[in-house]
Amino acid sequence: MSKRVFLLALVIFISDQITKSIVGTYLKLNQSIVVIKNFFNIKYINNFGASFSILKDSRVFLIILSLIALIILVRYVNSFKRNIGNILGFGFLIGGILGNLSDRVLFGYVRDFLDFYIFGYDFPVFNLADSFICIGVFILIISIIKGEDQNGSKSKRSRKRKIG
Repeated sequence: MSKRVFLLALVIFISDQITKSIVGTYLKLNQSIVVIKNFFNIKYINNFGASFSILKDSRVFLIILSLIALIILVRYVNSFKRNIGNILGFGFLIGGILGNLSDRVLFGYVRDFLDFYIFGYDFPVFNLADSFICIGVFILIISIIKGEDQNGSKSKRSRKRKIG
C-alpha cells in the first residue's frame, strides 16, 4: 500500500478516535450542546447500526463487511493512478472505515456526535469517520469516471468517450 495513503489513513483514524474520545469524556450519552442555533449541535449518541441506523444490532455483519471493504481497498489502491485525488480518496476511506470498525470491535457500537439541522430536517447524527468515508467514496467515483483507475493510464471507458 502506498505510504502516503497509509499515513493519511492513520491521521484520519487518530483524528476520528480523538474527537470521539473528547465528546465521550465531556458529554453524557444523548446530551447535546448547541453550537449554531437551529443548524448545528454536538450530540453524543451510540449508533448500533450503520448509516442512518440501518442494520441495527448487526455488529458482527458490519464488522465482517468493514473487513471485506478494507481488503478490497488495500487490494486496489495500487491499481489506481498515483495522484493526490486517489491518495485522498483511499486514505479517507481506509481511515474512516478503521475508525468506525474499531468502535464496533471495542464498544459494540459507533460513537456519533455531529448533529445538523438542514432546511428544517434533523439530519442523522454522524462522526468524522462517516464524513471521510463519504468524501473518499465521492473522490474515487470521480477518479473512476475520469479514467484514473488503471495504474496511471486512461481506462477503456475514458478512451471510448474521447474516441466515440
